[in-house]
Amino acid sequence: MDTCRIPPNASKCSGSTMECFMVLSTQAQKISIGILCGLFGTMCIFENSLVLYLIFSSPGTRKKPSYLFIGSLALADILASIIFVCSFVNFHVFNEAGFSKEVFLLQLGGVNTSFSASLSSLLLTALDRWISISRPSEYKLLMTRKRAWTALAVLWVTCATIACLPLLGWNCCVLDSTCSELFPFVDDNYLSGWICFIVVLLGCIVYAYAHVLWRAHQHVAYMEKHQAQAGKQNTRMRMDVMLAKTLVMVLAVLMLCWSPVLVLMIYSIFSRLSDRLRKVFAFCSTLCLLNSMVNPIIYALRSKELFSSLRRVFSHFRRRLKAAEESPEAESTHKSSVIET
Repeated sequence: MDTCRIPPNASKCSGSTMECFMVLSTQAQKISIGILCGLFGTMCIFENSLVLYLIFSSPGTRKKPSYLFIGSLALADILASIIFVCSFVNFHVFNEAGFSKEVFLLQLGGVNTSFSASLSSLLLTALDRWISISRPSEYKLLMTRKRAWTALAVLWVTCATIACLPLLGWNCCVLDSTCSELFPFVDDNYLSGWICFIVVLLGCIVYAYAHVLWRAHQHVAYMEKHQAQAGKQNTRMRMDVMLAKTLVMVLAVLMLCWSPVLVLMIYSIFSRLSDRLRKVFAFCSTLCLLNSMVNPIIYALRSKELFSSLRRVFSHFRRRLKAAEESPEAESTHKSSVIET
């Protein structure tokens, strides 16, 4: 079967070349992508919505900056799932290419904003843990709710601005420059800059977590040495160590899921991609949904506060369900007793 090859120049900007980016050639590939996106996307939206509910329904968690950052991560994952699934399935499975350049770049900007905000939220969470462990006596003064909300506002505005640069004019159609082999209308220089931005974020996160783990290791050694002193300080240290380990697990999953995509993006800048690699990129892109789906599971298993909130929600739901099942019987018993009277 002949494939559509696109030269790396501005001629890619014509509407007829949109089909050249539809790399799924068989019905089986399209069905597989559709099933993966539908399953991962649905689970991701449900799980992250539950995390947001657990965080903001409990006064104890919604007041803590660390959980505000986790809430920002959950919100980013929800938005990424909705925008990614709708645009990706519409383009690759249903082969819809009738939308304009602006609509496509707007969808791509939404996905990039969500992913960048997800990484940035992890970075803020890492900094929050670093301050909590390295300067515990000053933590409440340094990390206030007002500063946390301000940091989140700056985070989302910055990520949205960077992601929308192609829509604002930094694209290969306006600049008459080399286009990306992976994304229609996207300038190769912009893609290189965005990848550098993501790599810098990942580097900062890894550095912050390395320091957090080092301090957590020191705290574990301290607690083992002073087991008899079971006080509030030890309890706080155990919570910091637990949350630090949780966030490292989140980061590990993030790296495993996004490394294939980032590697192929970088490779596409320096070399031409074969049709097979472009198909591999399409399937690897669904791993971002898997990452967003796994994160809430890690929170529920590792965070005692969220797990306790989840148990309370389930207990409340079971009580209401039990009451709803017993109410008709109670009403029937009441009516029979009235008749007998």
